[in-house]
Formats: sequence, C-alpha cells, structure tokens
Amino acid sequence: MPTTANVTSPTRRARGDIPFEIWNYAGFLIFALLCGYPFYYLIINSISANDVSALGDVRLWPEGVHLSNYSQVFQLSGVGNAALISVARTVIGTACSVLASAYLGYMFTQERMWKRSFWYRSMIFTMYFNAGLIPMYITMKTLGLTNSFWVYILPAVVQPFFIILVKTYVESMPRSLQEAAEMDGAGTVRTFLQIMLPNMTPILATIAIFSAVSQWNSFQDTLLFVTDQKLYSLQYMLYTYINQASSLAAAAQNVQGGDLSAIASAATSQTPTSIRMTVAVIVVLPIIFVYPLFQRYFVKGIMLGAVKG
Repeated sequence: MPTTANVTSPTRRARGDIPFEIWNYAGFLIFALLCGYPFYYLIINSISANDVSALGDVRLWPEGVHLSNYSQVFQLSGVGNAALISVARTVIGTACSVLASAYLGYMFTQERMWKRSFWYRSMIFTMYFNAGLIPMYITMKTLGLTNSFWVYILPAVVQPFFIILVKTYVESMPRSLQEAAEMDGAGTVRTFLQIMLPNMTPILATIAIFSAVSQWNSFQDTLLFVTDQKLYSLQYMLYTYINQASSLAAAAQNVQGGDLSAIASAATSQTPTSIRMTVAVIVVLPIIFVYPLFQRYFVKGIMLGAVKG
C-alpha cells in the first residue's frame, strides 16, 4: 500500500496553478476596471468644478467637488415629471411583462391548451418578422395609444424571448408539483398562482432585469408616438438635452433670475459638458443600484431557462 506521504492531496495545488490564478484574477480585475471606468468618469465630472471638467482635465479624481449641478438640472423644465414617467413605466411595464411572460410560458407547457402549437409558433414568428415602423405607428394611432402613457406599457407586455425562457424553465421543474395540485382540486389559474409562480423566482428575476433595463433606457417610443411634453420620459429628455446642451446651460445659469449676483461662479456655472454628464448620471444610476438586487438570481435563471434537462 502507498504511504500517506506518497499520496497527493486532491486539494493541493499544482506548482503552476498559483501563477495562473494570479494572472487570471489580474486579468478579470483589469477588465472590471475598464468596464466601470466610464461610469466613474461620468460621476467625477458631474461633481467636479464645471470650468475644469469643460476643459477635459478631470480624468482620475474629482476637482472642486460640488453638487449644485444636480440641483440645477432638476430645476430645468420637465425633468422632475420626466423622472416620474420613467419610474412609472419601468415599474408598471416590468410587472406586466413579467406576469404575462410567466403565465404564457406556463400555459405553453400545458398539452390541453387549445391549439397550443399554432399559438406558440405564431409567437415565435414575430421574433423574426415585423410589419415595420409605419404600420406600427398606424396601429398605435388606431388604438388610441399615441400621446398616451399606455404606449409605453402595452406594446411591451408580450415578449417572445421571455416567454421561451419561462417555458423552458417550467419544463425543467418536476411535473409532480403540478400533478399534486391538480389531484387536490386546484384549477389552472390556482396552480399557476400558488404552486408554479413561487417556484419561478430565478427566471422571473432574470426577466425583470431585462425588462427593467429595456424600459428605463427606451426613448424611441417617446420620439415616435408622443408629442405631449407631460409624457416625455427621462431618457428622451437626455436625448434632447445632449442635442441642446449649450442653450440649456444658459437656461440653468438663469434659473435663479437675471440678476448677475445670483449667477453662480465659474466653478459651479453650468456648461454643456456638465449638463451632459449630470443628466447621464441621473439616468444611469438607478439601474446600477437595482441590478445587484437581482444578480444572485441572474445566472441560475438564465441557465435553467435556456437549457432543458
């Protein structure tokens, strides 16, 4: 029998493993820094002295830190209302999309569903073919959704990709869960709400991330279907602010009135660069804070929802 000294411990690292792990962690750290630096650059420029940031001299550390940019930007016309519209469409749109995807994904696994294959294939068809922009606009106008808050919600409720993920995830769950509920007299809706839905948390969290990011970042639907300024989203305001940064900088300087003594110093006076940086941070930060809350479900949900068995 071999002695204990001659038996290699399964947990003992090979001589070449340590350098590999060092380079591996170093590579991932550099990659993470490269991904995070653009967000960091936006933040430090939004809180730095505006005359310095306008020259492009703020790269690693903020200079002349102040927060007046944010207070002045929120005083610009329409920003507060646009933020409420973006939050409302993100929360309501995400909730509707997640519930619809969960229910349809569950129903497409039920063999007793009428014309199940036909409806499923019809849904898949829409992933590859669409009528185009003009028919889409005519449809929205005919349904009375133009200049309506619901134009942000209803067109995005049914998402074929999300439904496919949920369907595959449900198929990977034990069939005995549903059979036990049916034996106890539960109907289709009750089985879905009380048995299946609580067990879909990973895939639903994954869908919620996709839907929330899409809703929060969307601005083209506002551009195409909305002319009422009360329904402008924050992202559309960012789009217009970037294009009109120079005039908005002058407007922000005059928020407190035309009195020269009320206008801020050069360090805090708004510039086109400060407008762009500040509004970009306001738009990006909410998603950055929300994402970590769902991250622990993301990998599990996307893997189980993409691979059956």
